[in-house]
Amino acid sequence: MSLIRMLTDLVDADPDAIAVLDVLGGTRRPVSRAELLARSQVLAAELHDRGLSSGDCIAVWLPNWSDALCWQFAASAVGAHVIGINTRYNVDEVAHVLDRARPKVIALAHDFHGLDLITRLRQAAGRTTAAAPALAIVAGPGGAEVTDPGRYDVGAGVWIPRTTRVSSTAPDLPAVPGDPLAVAFTTSGSTGRAKLPAHRESAVEAHARADARALGLHSGDVVVCALPVSGVFGFCTAMAALAGGACCLIFPVFDADAVVGHMSEAGATHVVGGDDMLIRLVESARRDAPDLTAWRWLGMADFNGRAREIAEWLLGRYGTRTTGVYGSSEVFALALMWPENEASPRRWGGGGRPVADDVQFRVVDPVSHVPAVPGENGELQLRGPNVVDAYLGDPGALTASVTHDGWFQTGDLATITGDGGVEYLCRMGDVLRLRGFLVEPAEIELRLIEHPMVENAKVVGVRNADGSHRAVGFVVPVAGDDPTPEELRGWCAKTLASFKVPAEIRVIGQMPTTTGTNGTKVKAAVLREWAKQPNSPSGR
Repeated sequence: MSLIRMLTDLVDADPDAIAVLDVLGGTRRPVSRAELLARSQVLAAELHDRGLSSGDCIAVWLPNWSDALCWQFAASAVGAHVIGINTRYNVDEVAHVLDRARPKVIALAHDFHGLDLITRLRQAAGRTTAAAPALAIVAGPGGAEVTDPGRYDVGAGVWIPRTTRVSSTAPDLPAVPGDPLAVAFTTSGSTGRAKLPAHRESAVEAHARADARALGLHSGDVVVCALPVSGVFGFCTAMAALAGGACCLIFPVFDADAVVGHMSEAGATHVVGGDDMLIRLVESARRDAPDLTAWRWLGMADFNGRAREIAEWLLGRYGTRTTGVYGSSEVFALALMWPENEASPRRWGGGGRPVADDVQFRVVDPVSHVPAVPGENGELQLRGPNVVDAYLGDPGALTASVTHDGWFQTGDLATITGDGGVEYLCRMGDVLRLRGFLVEPAEIELRLIEHPMVENAKVVGVRNADGSHRAVGFVVPVAGDDPTPEELRGWCAKTLASFKVPAEIRVIGQMPTTTGTNGTKVKAAVLREWAKQPNSPSGR
């Protein structure tokens, strides 16, 4: 089934149900299922008239507006696929997307948050060999009128699509044959230029329904969509909400106080995010004491070691149940998650169980490739309809990413539990090899964070001159505190095996971070470079 068919079925079931709440400052503008479908159909007719068809790419450079969802459903109606571009992307990142995806059309946000997206696009276009795309200028809900669309032309024409609160019925379009690609995402690019993994219509629709069942979504629920829908976590969250008949509470700009306020007023029931985002929501809730008692489920990625703190506070304050999740651009977000009856604290960590029966997993030894037994660490591999179908602009990448027997190599270190779950440990590149043992850095990081003077901690491994490895810890202290490295190493030695105690600990002012579509992460590669230097930057 296609995404546009999924939306049509929702309208048939209840056309007046609210599908999206567009947040506009202090107000929320409701978009019914019927309106979302009508806007998508009108846009699809425009795309069809402009020659868009199966196999064509549409780049959507919009914030979290209901318009972004319309573009996804309209693309589905004509058989095209969408590549989202985050509004934070710089010129090089945009140029890379143009090179690989070769979009025929770009939906560009007009007058959003003071961002000069068109200048970025012109500069990016000058660095590629891709043909100039046509531009569709989107003002968004409540946006300023586009009075001079011609200034946006980059060589292939400009138009202003009719996707804002229309009620007209678009003409029927011819059926889309086969099962075309529907959406592509950008990977982190931590080991080179970002890849653009793409997924087919049937896979996107089936995964959305599986996630909706796993989250227990139904009509009347309100799902917070604060992560950019251009990224895999934001996209899968929004699609799951719609598939389950819930409402997307969608934020174009993240401001913790505003999000908490709207969550309280709208009765938000579900949230998906990284611990970097969630700790800001918790701090706001602690300060302002809003009514968030409707919030019953949280799916959280533990990027910075704050998951347990967040989960325990929300459970005690609102009764919110937290589960760790697992996913990526190649296998969809929310591919694995822990069920509510899973015991804590394991339920709060990354990993879980597949959300659908046809999603399979295994863990293999990274050297011998022999399947690991429960309790042994190895590379997590997945197989199923959720696995990437193609890489835009790089046809050979898929073959290189999949084993001869069809398993996708995630590059993540994990272990299978005795009862058939998966515990995510870390990226394979982050694993520590200490005295012959594979050690998960998070184990040491969690011990450091337990110290009352430590706000955040990250541990990396570096190679010694003799080829052996040592662990180096970086610690951000609580404001006003100044723990010594010797004190922190002694703290670790009280509970950790001696080979796990960091050979060196450096106290720094702040972590080097990068903010992407799925949250803010510590840049481990930068810390590894610092660890190689006798006197690393402290930022203090």
